[in-house]
Amino acid sequence: MIQRILQAFMPPKKMIDLFTLKMSSTKPIELVAQQVQNACESNHFALLQTYNYHEIVESKGFPMKRKVFIYDICQAKTASLMLSTNPHFAIFMPCTLAIYENDNETIISTMNMELLLKAVSSDKELYNEAKVLFSSFKSLMTSLTI
Repeated sequence: MIQRILQAFMPPKKMIDLFTLKMSSTKPIELVAQQVQNACESNHFALLQTYNYHEIVESKGFPMKRKVFIYDICQAKTASLMLSTNPHFAIFMPCTLAIYENDNETIISTMNMELLLKAVSSDKELYNEAKVLFSSFKSLMTSLTI
């Protein structure tokens, strides 16, 4: 029901804005991409996987005009807590960080986890851990913009 209401009253761009957290930088995308590993380490995340998505898609015969990097990032303690009590959250894990070019900016984005955190608010330990994780993730993103 909520899905129908959202679709009826919210334009697609607004819906995307609601579900994503975006930050922008004037730094070249290659420079931002080079800083991800250090930003992960500084903010106590493990970088699990890196995708040069523009290269992957091009290798399949679909060249892209913009560069897009996608990173799978994890904080094992919070992941363990979340999946121990809420295995249905596996589809949202690991945390995904996307870095892409848009006009003359480099965009750093992720899913807005604040919306999902409310779903676990009854478990105070998990909720607090997840809030700290999201705060750390936002710090990681901010460090990539400067």
